Amino acid sequence: MSLELDPSLLAFLVCPRDKLPLAQAARHVVCPNGHHYAVVEGVPILLLSESTQTHIEGLRSLAVAEKGEVAAQLPQFNTGPGEVDPFVRTSIGATNGSFYQHLVGKLADYPIPELRLPDGEGKLFVEIGCSWGRWCIAAARKGYRPIGIDPSLKGVRAARRVARQLGIHAWYLVADARYLPFPDASVDQVFSYSVFQHLAKEDVRLGLAEIHRVLRLGSQCQIQMPNAFGIRCLYHQVRRGFRQARDFEVRYWTPRELTSTFETALGPSQVLVDGYFSLNAQVSDLRFLPRRYRALVRTSEALRKMSRLFPALAYVADSLYVNATRGS
Repeated sequence: MSLELDPSLLAFLVCPRDKLPLAQAARHVVCPNGHHYAVVEGVPILLLSESTQTHIEGLRSLAVAEKGEVAAQLPQFNTGPGEVDPFVRTSIGATNGSFYQHLVGKLADYPIPELRLPDGEGKLFVEIGCSWGRWCIAAARKGYRPIGIDPSLKGVRAARRVARQLGIHAWYLVADARYLPFPDASVDQVFSYSVFQHLAKEDVRLGLAEIHRVLRLGSQCQIQMPNAFGIRCLYHQVRRGFRQARDFEVRYWTPRELTSTFETALGPSQVLVDGYFSLNAQVSDLRFLPRRYRALVRTSEALRKMSRLFPALAYVADSLYVNATRGS
């Protein structure tokens, strides 16, 4: 495997500190102001070491970057045809939610979701918090050119392996939603699922400001968020006594708060139902789920469709999408 960064990806990237172009320099990329970022197994680690990381994996990625570890020093995985990548098998419960816990260590195929967006027609698609790349795969199959970012080098390495295994062309890198390494007005579609809900609200606002910067005028983002009034969301808030979230715990937002925040940061925004009874379960994954969960997911899908006719149903949905269009 090449240790150098793919030049076609490098053409899309800038320094996350000063937004200047990056150039390859040995096992690093560097900007004209001298900011260096390690490249590990061809993956640029574009995190800011001086910034508090939003996830423990960001610290681990920075540690790898600091040590200058290369491919031979990192664990290697060889996944045969028809096998599921070891990272995905062991992390499926964490990345896809509690409905998928029974699949940990037993997953026999990749659960690739349905992307509720128009056909891509070659547009540049950036996923924030890609982990092993399921939504980037969905985007590539829908005609987008996907770039996935995540603070976890482990997740990004897995995403690259899965994409190669499935014959998908997608780029992946280690980066932070608050400091996106893309030029101004260069991205056609931003997407994120089950990520911003884990960030402190001030960090969400920083991320939205960056999304506004990188989106082309009139382009859109679609961000999944939890509804504070959702039935299951209320249950979890009661369980933790409505205290403030800590670390990577879920932060809950009201629909009005979401609309106001996204419109202030980006432009015209609309809240749509993603689902009920869960923050992650996908109707496209029914074959992976036990019968008791299939019934819940089918009911969720029926309610989602009903919400188009009865918008008030959005107020008790657990999982919401915010679609925002970048204004001036």
